[in-house]
Amino acid sequence: MSDAPKGLMDFVRDAKSRIREVDGDQLESMKQERPDLMILDVRESSEHESAHIEGAMLIPRGILEAAADPQYPKRAEPLVNARDKPVVVYCASGGRSAMAADTLQKMGFKEVYSLAGGIEQWDKDNRHLVREARYV
Repeated sequence: MSDAPKGLMDFVRDAKSRIREVDGDQLESMKQERPDLMILDVRESSEHESAHIEGAMLIPRGILEAAADPQYPKRAEPLVNARDKPVVVYCASGGRSAMAADTLQKMGFKEVYSLAGGIEQWDKDNRHLVREARYV
């Protein structure tokens, strides 16, 4: 074992070794075939506001554990109640979502996936995005 400190990509690689990824085609199929599917955006609120996958619930990566913990007073009930449902997590490029999927699995979620390539790949594939107006 190396004594070198770990960097971000080390954490992402470790997480990806323990999770399952889906591509855009698989997510599109799941949206049609799995009415109980939860799509979870773990980016920051400003990222979500600029563009997100239709129907996605925003839970930024920084508060995921609190939101998913049934014992935490400020939990996110829809997320807590999705423990036995399919959950597809996405972020910008797939790193945060891989770590989030790994975390959710460790917290007892049964069927968790990360969107390979994140919303960037989704957009490159010309898939539908919801873009909200921003007023400053």
